[in-house]
Amino acid sequence: MPKKTFNIADALAMLGDYAENFLGLQPMDRIYAENQLCELFGVVEPKRVSGALPDLQKGILDPIIKYALANKLCTPDTALHFETKIMGYVTPAPGLVIAAFDNIAAYEGASAACEYLNKLSVRSNYIRLADISKNIKWTAPGEMGDLTITINLSKPEKDNKQVRLQRAEPQSGYPKCPLCIENVGYAGSPHQSPRQTLRTIPIVLGGEEWHFQFSPFVYYDNHCIALAKEHRPMLIDDQTFTRLIDFIELFPDYFIGSNADLPIVGGSILSHDHFQGGKKVLPIFSRGARQTCSHPDYPDVTIEILDWYNSVIKLTASERDDLEELAGDILSAWQDYSDPASEILAFSGGERHNTITPVAAANSNGTISLYIILRNNRTDEKRPDGIFHPTEDMHNIKKEGIGIIEAMGIFILPGRLFAETRDMVSILTGETPLNFAEISKEKHPLFKHLPMIAQLTNDHGTAMADSDAESAVVNYINKTAVKILNCTAVFKNTHEGQESFLRFLSSVGIQQVK
Repeated sequence: MPKKTFNIADALAMLGDYAENFLGLQPMDRIYAENQLCELFGVVEPKRVSGALPDLQKGILDPIIKYALANKLCTPDTALHFETKIMGYVTPAPGLVIAAFDNIAAYEGASAACEYLNKLSVRSNYIRLADISKNIKWTAPGEMGDLTITINLSKPEKDNKQVRLQRAEPQSGYPKCPLCIENVGYAGSPHQSPRQTLRTIPIVLGGEEWHFQFSPFVYYDNHCIALAKEHRPMLIDDQTFTRLIDFIELFPDYFIGSNADLPIVGGSILSHDHFQGGKKVLPIFSRGARQTCSHPDYPDVTIEILDWYNSVIKLTASERDDLEELAGDILSAWQDYSDPASEILAFSGGERHNTITPVAAANSNGTISLYIILRNNRTDEKRPDGIFHPTEDMHNIKKEGIGIIEAMGIFILPGRLFAETRDMVSILTGETPLNFAEISKEKHPLFKHLPMIAQLTNDHGTAMADSDAESAVVNYINKTAVKILNCTAVFKNTHEGQESFLRFLSSVGIQQVK
């Protein structure tokens, strides 16, 4: 049977069918969108087709992009932008999505409304599951809880210098950053992804307008973002706790948290106030208490030191007012707290160093928990990347700042590790001869892994079975991830470190329950 000839008019009609059936595009909006697409492609009219729809990416979009490349409507470098532009035409308009979300929330509840927005984000290709499915994921066992490790093949690596420079950049340009609501419908640029398929939902947190959306990177179940309508730098203050609890009262099935507001211990975008949340599946939520404490002024608040790698205070109560007040007291005390013996200085040269990574979650018994992860971003000559940051010998695995997601137990490792770990496995099996002289050259792709390769070959030799070599490399990464998270603990997980932790809590009026 001869192969059917591709017809762009047929493909545009199939895209219209897909949008009407799976994106909720209304018939009149479909006519409008198809007319725009016909103009874009120089087609007189879309042709109606019959039969089952093919897969969106392989059966509809890929052939359309191939046609666009052949007809010089885009280039290989701009193909992704062009594809997103096409999907933007057939994705329901922002106002219609907001109305549908609100209607579902009113009649079926917030959980159903979130499911609608999440499905729309996937089906419109805003969340590119085909790319995300390429990420490699496994569990790393640890004494204080298992961690989740992901080699991320869908997002570039940033280092702390880049993040610091980005934070200091003047607030100019359009949009001012990748999180601004002006990204809705934005065509993108060489430095910023296209966002024609982005849809956000306005919500009220702390008495001001914020917007709710899903993350295109999906590091965990229902990974979502809440962002301030106003473009302003990250800031952790008393209002942060109010906004976090407001969010989980709107969406009790989700947790929500904020990256710290300082470089090194914060996230990759410090220029725009925002939170990250999702389903309560992150490893930190499975941990119990290491120590139970109390405060005489807050008898109804359960206070715990969490049995976790970094320094976490967990507050749980039925009444949000008590939680907000006590959390505010802890934040205020921590911002000014110094403990030179623990290398904690609140300020140096007028620069603030102490901050927190706060997280809120609703519990099934009607209580609310706040997780307050204590952070400090001080550096010194010996540790220019951060005293409470992984040391240079671990940067081959993770150099970026340890933000909220890592602090809660999901390690997002750079995509470069995929090829690099395969090269190391090849050395361990003997397929690639071990040549330290070559690897020691700075331009060698494994140069940064030289100590790791030396350790692995010393421990295991170079005649391993492929599966054993893979396990050896993975175990090395697992142990490094645990070490990295331990580095972020401002009060170390030793007897002396925990005594120092209790001294800080005592400065806030919190006492150990004997």
